[in-house]
Amino acid sequence: MRSPPMRPGFSKPSYLLMNLLRFFFFGLFCLALAASQPAQAQLRGRLGQPGARISQLDNAKIAFITSRLTLTQDQAQRFWPLYNDFIGKRRELNRSARLLRRDAASLSLNDAQLRDNFNQDFAIRQQQLNLEKDYFDKVQKVLSLRQVAQLYQAERDFTKEVLKRVAGNGPAAGSPADDQ
Repeated sequence: MRSPPMRPGFSKPSYLLMNLLRFFFFGLFCLALAASQPAQAQLRGRLGQPGARISQLDNAKIAFITSRLTLTQDQAQRFWPLYNDFIGKRRELNRSARLLRRDAASLSLNDAQLRDNFNQDFAIRQQQLNLEKDYFDKVQKVLSLRQVAQLYQAERDFTKEVLKRVAGNGPAAGSPADDQ
């Protein structure tokens, strides 16, 4: 694997140190994930509530993104509040869309209600697009375009990793009921 070109303004030792730290945090993240596997069955009872699972997932996502992006301290201080605000707003829009789709599945809606439901869905999707554009405008003032691209790739990679783990370790896998 070829190492990426050095960034302008960084000396070779500081660039190597930044890469070393990046790989250290990624290794630490992987170690934390591996260490959590045996305890996962025990935690299922305590993490049964969605808020705790989302919080755990958010923490893992932050660690994953941190390992992928090389942020200066100034960038990190400006980036994470933007990112957290964006994620909160996106989560709320997604929740609204989910509730709307659930209502649309109801067979008791008449045509006018269905039309209204579709219009609300279009409005939510437009809000999501506007949010993405606004976030992109704000984040590119903090990160380089290359870092923004790395961020989007890191988010996709994290989602793939979570889906792989869920598919490989479904809710029943490793549960005490399997041992009996």
